[in-house]
Amino acid sequence: MAASELYTQYARVWLPNALEVWKPAELTKDYSPGDRVLFLQLEDGTDVEYKIDPQTKRLPPLRNPDILVGENDLTALSYLHEPAVLHNLKVRFVESKMIYTYCGIVLVAINPYESLPIYDHDIIHAYSGQNMGDMDPHIFAVAEEAYKQMARDERNQSVIVSGESGAGKTVSAKYAMRYFATVSGSSCETNVEEKVLASNPIMEAIGNAKTTRNDNSSRFGKYIEIGFDKNYRIIGANMRTYLLEKSRVVFQAAEERNYHIFYQLCASSHLPEFKALKLGSADDFLCTGQGGIPVIEGVDDTKEMRSTRKAFSLLGISETQQMGVFQILAALLHLGNVEVKEGTMDSSAILAENNHLMVFCELMGVAYEDMSHWLCHRKLKTTTETYVKPLPKAHAVNARDALAKHIYAKVFSWIVDRINESLRSAIKQRSFIGVLDIYGFETFDINSFEQFCINYANEKLQQQFNMHVFKLEQEEYMKEDIPWTLIDFYDNQPCINLIEAKMGVLDLLDEECKMPKGSDDTWAQKLYNTFLKKSEIFDKPRMSNKAFIIHHFADKVEYQCEGFLEKNKDTVNEEQINVLKLSKFDLLVELFRDEETAAPTGRTKTTRPGQAQRDNKKTVGTQFRNSLNLLMETLNGTTPHYVRCIKPNDHKSPFTLDPIRAVQQLRACGVLETIRISAAGFPSRWTYQEFFSRYRVLMKQKDILSDMKLTCKNVLEKWVKDHDKYQFGKNKIFFRAGQVAYLEKLRSDRLRKACVRIQKTIRCWLARKRFLRMRRAAVTIQKHARGYLARCRVAFLRRTRAAVVIQKNQRMLAARRRYQDLRCAAVIMQRLLRAYQARQTYCKLLYEHKVLIVQRWVRGWLARRRYQRSLRAVVYLQSCVRRMAARRELKKLKVEARSVEHFKKLNVGMENKIMQLQRKVDEQIKENRELGERLSSTERSWAAESERLGREVERLRGAEEESRVAAEKLPSLLEQLSFLRQELETTRGEKEAVQEEARAYREENEKRVSELNEKNSLLMTEKENLTQLIQEQSQQIADTEAHAEDRRWLDRDLSEERRRYQSLLSEYAQLEGRYADLKEEMTLTVETGKPGHTREDSSYSSNGSEGTFSSGLSGSQGRNSSAESHSSTRRSSGFTEFETSPLRREGAPQQDVTDMSVLLKLQRRVTELEQEKQTLQRHLDKREEVQEDHARTAAELKTAGRAELDLVALKRQELESENKRLKTDLAELRQSLATVSKSASAKTPSSPGPGSAPYNVLLEQLDSANEELEIRKEEVLLLRSHLVRQEALKHNKEAYGEMHRKMDLGKTAKKLPGGATPDYHTLNEDGELWLAYEGLKETNRVLVSQLQMQDRDHEEGLEELRVEVCRLREENSQQQQLISQSLLLPPEGRVDAGLQHEITRLTNCNLDLMEQQGKQDKMIRKLKKQLKTYMNRMEEYEAKGQVERVVPDPEPGTPGRITRKERDFKGMLEYRRGDESKLLKGLVLELKPRGVAVNLLPGLPAYILFMCLRHADYCNDDQRVSTLLNSTINSIKGLIKKKGSDFETVSFWLANTCRLLHCLKQYSGEEPFVKQNTPRQNKHCLTNFDLSEYRQLLNDLAVQVYQQLVKSMEETLLPMIVPGMLEHETIQGVLGSKPTGLRKRTSSLPGEAVYTVDSIIQQLSLFHATLTQHDVDHDLIKQVVRQLFYITCSVTLNNLLLRKEMCSWSKGLQIRYNVWQLEEWLDEHGLSGCGAKEMLEPLIQAAQLLQVKKKTEEDAQAICTMCSALTTPQIVKVLNLYTPVIEFEERVPTSFIKTIQVLLKDRVESPQLLMDAKKIFSVTFSFTPSSLALETIQIPSSLNLGFLTRV
Repeated sequence: MAASELYTQYARVWLPNALEVWKPAELTKDYSPGDRVLFLQLEDGTDVEYKIDPQTKRLPPLRNPDILVGENDLTALSYLHEPAVLHNLKVRFVESKMIYTYCGIVLVAINPYESLPIYDHDIIHAYSGQNMGDMDPHIFAVAEEAYKQMARDERNQSVIVSGESGAGKTVSAKYAMRYFATVSGSSCETNVEEKVLASNPIMEAIGNAKTTRNDNSSRFGKYIEIGFDKNYRIIGANMRTYLLEKSRVVFQAAEERNYHIFYQLCASSHLPEFKALKLGSADDFLCTGQGGIPVIEGVDDTKEMRSTRKAFSLLGISETQQMGVFQILAALLHLGNVEVKEGTMDSSAILAENNHLMVFCELMGVAYEDMSHWLCHRKLKTTTETYVKPLPKAHAVNARDALAKHIYAKVFSWIVDRINESLRSAIKQRSFIGVLDIYGFETFDINSFEQFCINYANEKLQQQFNMHVFKLEQEEYMKEDIPWTLIDFYDNQPCINLIEAKMGVLDLLDEECKMPKGSDDTWAQKLYNTFLKKSEIFDKPRMSNKAFIIHHFADKVEYQCEGFLEKNKDTVNEEQINVLKLSKFDLLVELFRDEETAAPTGRTKTTRPGQAQRDNKKTVGTQFRNSLNLLMETLNGTTPHYVRCIKPNDHKSPFTLDPIRAVQQLRACGVLETIRISAAGFPSRWTYQEFFSRYRVLMKQKDILSDMKLTCKNVLEKWVKDHDKYQFGKNKIFFRAGQVAYLEKLRSDRLRKACVRIQKTIRCWLARKRFLRMRRAAVTIQKHARGYLARCRVAFLRRTRAAVVIQKNQRMLAARRRYQDLRCAAVIMQRLLRAYQARQTYCKLLYEHKVLIVQRWVRGWLARRRYQRSLRAVVYLQSCVRRMAARRELKKLKVEARSVEHFKKLNVGMENKIMQLQRKVDEQIKENRELGERLSSTERSWAAESERLGREVERLRGAEEESRVAAEKLPSLLEQLSFLRQELETTRGEKEAVQEEARAYREENEKRVSELNEKNSLLMTEKENLTQLIQEQSQQIADTEAHAEDRRWLDRDLSEERRRYQSLLSEYAQLEGRYADLKEEMTLTVETGKPGHTREDSSYSSNGSEGTFSSGLSGSQGRNSSAESHSSTRRSSGFTEFETSPLRREGAPQQDVTDMSVLLKLQRRVTELEQEKQTLQRHLDKREEVQEDHARTAAELKTAGRAELDLVALKRQELESENKRLKTDLAELRQSLATVSKSASAKTPSSPGPGSAPYNVLLEQLDSANEELEIRKEEVLLLRSHLVRQEALKHNKEAYGEMHRKMDLGKTAKKLPGGATPDYHTLNEDGELWLAYEGLKETNRVLVSQLQMQDRDHEEGLEELRVEVCRLREENSQQQQLISQSLLLPPEGRVDAGLQHEITRLTNCNLDLMEQQGKQDKMIRKLKKQLKTYMNRMEEYEAKGQVERVVPDPEPGTPGRITRKERDFKGMLEYRRGDESKLLKGLVLELKPRGVAVNLLPGLPAYILFMCLRHADYCNDDQRVSTLLNSTINSIKGLIKKKGSDFETVSFWLANTCRLLHCLKQYSGEEPFVKQNTPRQNKHCLTNFDLSEYRQLLNDLAVQVYQQLVKSMEETLLPMIVPGMLEHETIQGVLGSKPTGLRKRTSSLPGEAVYTVDSIIQQLSLFHATLTQHDVDHDLIKQVVRQLFYITCSVTLNNLLLRKEMCSWSKGLQIRYNVWQLEEWLDEHGLSGCGAKEMLEPLIQAAQLLQVKKKTEEDAQAICTMCSALTTPQIVKVLNLYTPVIEFEERVPTSFIKTIQVLLKDRVESPQLLMDAKKIFSVTFSFTPSSLALETIQIPSSLNLGFLTRV
């Protein structure tokens, strides 16, 4: 297709414009070949006519389609020309705020003049590892490309950063070096990357200055080689500098400054160390005040000076050397102020006491006279003599300035050398990346020697750039087998030859410098004569003979010849240098000593001294040419990467593009040349898949073949007839310029026709739908109208029928009422009559019945009176008869008593007895007298006792009389009994009421307690509300946004405390691993030095840290409770024993440090003890009152119920005491009798004494009398007690019997025949009723006492609640006081005060919890011991009661069988001491999850380790426990470190670590962990050791293993996320590819796997299956899935934010579909509630943001409401990146984005653009007990653990 066919109506073109360079226009009429004029219309509606040159017939350049505008790569544009490039850069820079753009292999960077958040570490990590074309253009992408090619191709790289002053070259180079330092890191501990970055502030201070175009312009070129080792880590660097602008030291133009270091010195002159330099303000010195602007807005020179000094120190430059440098620089300032006076006869002089010269000489350590002399004189040497010639003032001033420039150049070179020495490394360098920061093409109104050298360097770089671009194009064509045709490109070799060839400009300049009388004018004439007619690129100005013009590749530049020779010679007075060499200042002497060593030591030819020095000294031009040639050799030996910096405007306005200045720089930096080279060939390149996806609409179904390449070929041959417009490569289709636009036109036409057809069909469908809806509406109206009429007819008929029914029912109702009234009257009359008759009959019967009763009672009374009269008469007769018989018998007995025979019978044998008794009486008369006296007292006592007993008998008789009287009072007692029964019933009712009241009271108390708790919580809530209210008031007073931001960050810090701790664990593990590596390296080094030493395998041996750790823990377990509390305190402060082990390993002394927490704990403990003392005192008082009440109640009960028994006991005690007293008297009587007997026998031997027969008989009689007396006393006591009991029982029986007789008299009389009286004593013979009544009273007393106790408990509870409320009120008042005090403080003080208070509160709470934990631990240990004792007893009891199974008796004659008892295992494994290494080797180090462990019981290694641990605990071996646990932890750590990338191994040991942790908890015996245990499992609990510290260590180990698991999963999943979630087209036909330009130059290798979202889902399923197979806790699996989904979301969103081509409507649809598939996977695996869906919310909202409408303000508000999970920078970034894929889409207007920013300005959120993809959420391990019994676990033989024995 011809290009002229594209110039049709509505085609858009570019027109040249003087102000805007290019202006858009639109054709209003089709163009035909041969037309002389194009009819156009501008965007403002102005019609213009564009005249076509009849000779060239060149048409205006066409505009690209809108979908190509804003592309990342300029080579992707269909039309490649200057206006297209300029417009694309403008759209990206001004509208999208994007400063980087690719132009093939060149990165175009436009200076934004504004700080942008696109250089953070998260951006660096986002670009790390990515292909160059995959992400949006960035300096980091170029740096990553260079780093990747260095590692892949093993070839040195160069990053060439160029541009004019103010374009941002230095910043771009700085960020490139920062990227290398961040990504690669350092291979040693010297932090070379930090030193490389630290060199930037130093070089900026001494080599950068403010110019009219840039505030920080580099006035020198530098090439930094960053060296890398074999692992591609930074090991060192080297810096080379080019062409320092020395003239700036002594001269600055208006609005410019000298080098920054001078102003930093002046700004820091007030510091004490700079007092000796005698500096002042920058305006006081000529060298710093010529520009008139000593201060740069926004720059603090004092702060910059601190940064410079810090960088000096970091690079190893000592303070002495720094002060020496500053001293020289200060001397240069004073030298610039030295004033030279004009003398006579072309001479000059300096005043004798010039202060500045004196300060200069003092600082430089030289003689004042010598320096002042040689500043105004020079020495001339001839062959024979030497002359001293005075200098005119002008020459003297030039000499002074030349000396200053020379000294500064020396200082500059010395500093660069020191930096190189600091960056130099002893490690062998494998490769390097060079960063060239060099000045761009410069052209000013007055161009001198510096501009000439700069432009010469740019010519060389441009030539190298052109050759490289040409080479890449050729390689691309040859790679794709495209026929190569030579492309004509601009060759600037003639310009380079003009400058550097033999007898070129530089040679002529050097030749003129050697002439004695050479001048700038003579040199100019030589140039004119040599080149004016021979070279087309050399020209002479028309109006000047002291200038020349060179046509450079960028533009022609006019150079002024004045000063060329002087600057090229760069001469300095030798005598001045000699004076400086004699200085006492060491650093100055060192500077010029280097100059001496650089000169040759000897010459073969004798020459004059002056001539020899001139011959040895090279001119500046020659030096620059040599260094430039060396640089080009270096660049040609590397792979270059180009960064072209563009200065958008001269006013430093942010995001403002001046088209004229931009076009000038684009031409100068070679960007347009790159475009021209690309446009000369086939600039547009599409892969076959991209072409097929984009232009599928141009094909029919029959055109689609299985071979995609053949399909694309057929389509192109059909639509593009000219085969020269495209070429087919191996993997791509190459198009000429403009062909993509033509294909886009065809595609848009086809889509437009399809849209018209779709619209036609839709409109037809809508019209038919509207007609059918109207038809249905009409039918519906008719239907409802007819229905309404029918309903009216039916209603009329219904009303008629209803009227008839109402009349019928009304008449029936009236008749029924009349009938019912008549019937009711008849019934009433009948009822009254029948009632009257019945009453008459009843009265008659009642009268007859009463008459019969009266008759019966009268007849009975008469019969009883007759019977009693007869009975009395019979008794009287019997008494008379019996009296007469008795009298007769009495008379007979009296007669018999008077007879003598009777007395004889009675007194037979009494005479002898009387004689014997008389004799005995005579013998004992004397003794009886004495005994009588003693017995008289006894008789008196017995008489008193008899009287007392008589009184007792009288009392008992009185009691009996009283009982008789009481019996007579039986009716009243019966009444009392009935009353008591009523009282009993009342008491029962009251009891029930009291119980009910007690229940209600209890419920009321509980309710009241709950209300008090609620009030307490309300008070706490009110307290919190007050606190919050006060905070809100303080926020309103202060800056609301700042305080809200601070508070939000504090909340985030508190909420992420666990995550920080776990990240610290991760860092600690990394440091530990690094320490182990360094230790191994050191060991290897020692082994190398000691060949006789061999190192054992570290995997099977315990290191020093293990031994220290185990010893520390074993010792801590054996300590007392104080040591345990100390260890718990240490754990609460965040340090574990494992963390302190390195300190112990180093042998640091343990110092006793006073801990503030101990003091706080003691103070708090004293307060609590006082409170407990008061509480116990109150409880003691209440207990005493309760005991008194109980004692009083018991006394009353005892007095009322057991009075008789107490009386009998008292009497028995009295009798026993009396008996004892009588026994004592008898013993005394015997003793006295024995004494009297002895004395009597001494006086009268014949008297009877002890041992004689009478004496013995008397003693026997007395003993027998005493025994009989004792028997009688016992009988009396028994009798009296029996009588008392019988009387009491009889009294009770009579009382209750009479009561029952009275109550049941009537009933019993009716029931018993014959009027017999019942025996009431048999009804209550044992006193049951009395006992029951007493029992009821006792029960009532108990209930009353319980109620009283409840009242007291309730009062105690209320008192405690009151105390708690008072405490809370005091705390609330303290809080309010604290808050009121904090309000008086500044904002920073408030935060500090709040944090201090919170720390104090948390410390107190921590101490309380520690104390409670200590108490609970003590109680748990005590209970464990008791439980162990009880369990042992139970086992013994069960063993005793267990019945063994016995084999039946063997048959006779057969041998008996021996039966083996079933062994009861205790769930323990026994091993020998020292077998820990074997156990861990077989169980941890050599166990393979993919092989042996797959068929094992899940968690078997953990169970085996715990069973071994149980045996060590059972043996009470603390050393074995600590050794086993420490070795296990270290072995798992070593295995994870060694195989951290193996997902199955890490997941396997995560499951086992968690299981071991759960086992330690489940069998710890602690209450929270044993609730779900079986009794058998409770028997297996640990008994001797508290392993809570090891549980913490295992928890930390599990955290480390979890983090390693996440990292390994992330490494596997990361390559799949971006291709699967963003790049792959899951929904075919929705997306459309766009031109890719020269992107993806570091593309993936052929055959690399293509990832889709199905790949991600398959990998997730594999992860889930593996975790489930290893029996990882379900809650932990949820956390892992949540972490993986966060990584997926963050990586996808970050790539979306950094890839412009991904921000489109169709891509949003694709992302939502992929997210839906991930959510479906969650639902299938039952993980929808794990929080993973919430992790995808930012990605979902970003996809919705790409699809929603983005035009009106309502749309903006909807977006702000919808995108709650996205930050404002993210929302704005997505809107800026939004790119239409098809022409029917529209870009987001800038005004809409501004509206979004206004609506979101009050949102408080993080300012970060990217999500933190490296973030790992904190993990929690919920306790999951195991139901598996330990005694049932079997050890497979495959584990090779035969040395373990089951116990």
